[in-house]
Amino acid sequence: MDDSLAAQLSLVLNRDVVDARGLGSQHGVSHYRLQLRDGTLAFAKVRKTIDTRNEAPSVAADLESAAGFAAEAAGLRWLGSADAVPVPAVLGSDASCLIIEWVDADGPDPDAAVRFGRDLAGLHRVGSERFGAPWPGVIAGLELPNDPADSWPDWYAANRVLPYAQLARDAAALTNADVALIESACARSPELAGPAEPPSRIHGDCWSGNVLWSGGRGWLIDPAAHGGHRETDLAMLALFGAPHLERIMAAYREVAPLADGWRNRLPLHQLHPLLVHVCLFGSTYRDAALSAARHVLTA
Repeated sequence: MDDSLAAQLSLVLNRDVVDARGLGSQHGVSHYRLQLRDGTLAFAKVRKTIDTRNEAPSVAADLESAAGFAAEAAGLRWLGSADAVPVPAVLGSDASCLIIEWVDADGPDPDAAVRFGRDLAGLHRVGSERFGAPWPGVIAGLELPNDPADSWPDWYAANRVLPYAQLARDAAALTNADVALIESACARSPELAGPAEPPSRIHGDCWSGNVLWSGGRGWLIDPAAHGGHRETDLAMLALFGAPHLERIMAAYREVAPLADGWRNRLPLHQLHPLLVHVCLFGSTYRDAALSAARHVLTA
């Protein structure tokens, strides 16, 4: 274990870290399993500039890490305050790291999926004062606007779709014609978004990799939390295939029925994560993003 890393994390926690086991890295951030002197286990995300075993990232990546830790800590606390879906407790954070409760993972099972669907409905029902969030967001190292708007379609276009279409075009992963197609889909979203609903308290990046199964429940991790449309979380679960997805969906609808046509609206909500993937991984996800936009235009 690197002594300087242990000292930094101990200072943030105000508790002694006696062991830090590396678990890999992602988006310029190193991951660790920590053991504290009292035996408590924790999970840490650490900005690479204080991890002497890794090459320091760029200044831009450094700032994104710091903003990301703040947004994730705020999101975890906000989701946890709903007392609906379990989330790891935030043990400490600053510009250099985020340290949260360690959760032992086990495999999903049908009963846990049903419980998770009901818990997720309970989280959404708690609601939010506004669309967006009072903190600047970050998703996979990219800025995530959370500016307010009066309606969800307007908010979604301005904060979740158009910024990433433009960013992908700047990176030559989308053409001008591609962006025009996506802009047309956004223009149709007010008539296709279903009945207006008040802001729900949502995870915001609820793909299956951000659902941690433990103790017969689904825990939410790595949030891009904000006040949004509840179908966004369901669309994310469907996008990359959550285990026991139909059980999750059925249990959710028992607690919080969805407006007719919700399945047909999922591609609208999937435009944002697909465009984020285009920004991160290039043209590999271009066809999927444009397919979602065409679905919106032909719905």
